[in-house]
Amino acid sequence: MRKRHPQGRSRLNITPMIDVVFQLLIYFLVATNFALGEQVFRLDLPDRGGASMESDPFVLEEEPLRIIVRSGGRDGETALVSIEGPYPQPNDLAELETFLRNSLEDRGAALFRKDHPVMIVPSPTTRWEHVVGTFNAAVRSGFRSVVFAPPE
Repeated sequence: MRKRHPQGRSRLNITPMIDVVFQLLIYFLVATNFALGEQVFRLDLPDRGGASMESDPFVLEEEPLRIIVRSGGRDGETALVSIEGPYPQPNDLAELETFLRNSLEDRGAALFRKDHPVMIVPSPTTRWEHVVGTFNAAVRSGFRSVVFAPPE
C-alpha cells in the first residue's frame, strides 16, 4: 500500500535552480579575466625648488642639545652628566634639571624651545638608572623631544 501525502503539502523541486546556479558560476569563471592589466598612472611630482635630491628628510633642522651620561664614583653609583657646548656643566641630575628648566624660552632665558631636540648619549658602561634619570630630568624640565643615542 502506498502512503499518500497529506492534502495541501507540495514538494519543492530545486534541481532546476541548482542547474541554473552552476551554469551561471561556470559562465562567470570563463568570462572573468584574472590577469592584472598594465595601467599607467599620471605622476606629477612637486618642484623641489632646486633642492638636491640627496638631502636626508630625517635630518634634524636644529642641532640637538647633547647630554653625555657616565656612571662614576665608587662602584658606579653616581651619575656624571655633561652638556656639549658653551653651557654651565652640572654636577648631578638635580643641577641638570635646574639648568634645563631655566633655559626654556617660557622661563625668560630663551635658550631653547620646548620642542628643541635633546639627545641623551650614554657611555658603554653607564648604568641604566642613570640614563633613565637623565631622561626624566629632561622631561620634567619641559622638553618634549628627548631621544636616546647609541652609546659612544
